[in-house]
Amino acid sequence: MRVLIGIVFCALGALAFAGATPLEERKIDYLIASIENLQDAQFIRNDVAYEAKAAADHLRLKRRLAGSQVATADDFIRLCGSGSSMSGTPYQIRFSDGRVVSSEVFLREKLAEFAHGESP
Repeated sequence: MRVLIGIVFCALGALAFAGATPLEERKIDYLIASIENLQDAQFIRNDVAYEAKAAADHLRLKRRLAGSQVATADDFIRLCGSGSSMSGTPYQIRFSDGRVVSSEVFLREKLAEFAHGESP
C-alpha cells in the first residue's frame, strides 16, 4: 500500500512540473488571442509600437522559452505578458482612442472575463 501511495504522489508531483493543465492552456491561448485580435491598437514593448499580430507572436515565443515556469495563466501574465524580461519595462497597449493601459491590467481583465464564462 505504501508503494502505491508513493507512486501516486510521484505522479502528482510530475504533473505539477509538466506544465500547464489543459484548462490553463486554454486560458493562456485566450489571453494571447485577446491581444492578437485587438483592432487598431498598438502593443508597446521597450518604447516601440507593434501591431497586434506581432505582439501575439512575441508572447507565444516568450511563453515557449519560459517552458515549465509557466504552469498557470497567472504565471503567463507575470512572466511573459506584463513586461520586458530584458529591460524590465512594462508592456503597454495603446488603443485607437489614445487610451493607454498596461498589458498586465488588460490581461488580468481578460482572465477575469474568461473565469466568468465570457470566453469564446
